Amino acid sequence: MSAPPTVSRLNVYPVKACRGIPLGAATLDRWGIQHDRNWMVVDAEGRFVTQRTERRLALVEPALGRERLTLRAPEMAPLELPVTGRAGPERVVTVWNDTCRALDQGDAAAEWFSHYLGNPMRLVRIGAGFERMVNETSYPAGADVAFSDGYPLLILSVASLADLNARLSEPLPINRFRPNVVIDGCPAFAEDSWKRIRIGEVTLELVTQCQRCVVTTVDQVTAAAEKEPLATLATYRRSGEGVVFGRNAVHLGMGTLRVGDTVEVLS
Repeated sequence: MSAPPTVSRLNVYPVKACRGIPLGAATLDRWGIQHDRNWMVVDAEGRFVTQRTERRLALVEPALGRERLTLRAPEMAPLELPVTGRAGPERVVTVWNDTCRALDQGDAAAEWFSHYLGNPMRLVRIGAGFERMVNETSYPAGADVAFSDGYPLLILSVASLADLNARLSEPLPINRFRPNVVIDGCPAFAEDSWKRIRIGEVTLELVTQCQRCVVTTVDQVTAAAEKEPLATLATYRRSGEGVVFGRNAVHLGMGTLRVGDTVEVLS
């Protein structure tokens, strides 16, 4: 009998569109992994900004401490932000078609991102009473989400990436796909058929396939734009939603995920 799949990596992305941080253990709160996409860069109109239009966000490296979030980027002095205490004037922002109320993180943060990206920007954060829900058509039961594109968690398997890399002239690292939970020990694209899994003490529902965009073509080390992997994925990973790779998931309660945890497929 083969061994069950396990969690091989966990990642948190404190600032939407910026680099991730690997974790040994990830605590889940109502919005997903604690601090995941809790901060977001917005333009002068309050609309979300990502690597789709600002590839250099890939070079912004966060370091998450108990009390401070530190951001570093090429040719920029470090920017420090408080983690504890959710302060700042309320600001209306948009993420795709969602309009929500967030907390502006002040002029120093705004100037930092404006200078770095060369356009007027603000940095916002979710407040204690932040309200945003996943797409009710896809998940009528309802679930909270922070500034992620649509769902609290993104799951991808090691074997799925290996299958893709076998088709590419140059293999790509998993950071191109920005997953929260990476699973090893299952066949390629096994996650496509999973509906509900349990990791440690937490049950997850896998809701939709993740539609992939041009962010996957941005080198996360150099911010250079490339054609892959979308060109190859389009040849064998198309659905009615577009090119898909990985699964969007919601968690059915709080708890902690750990690297090495067994993944039990419930349905």
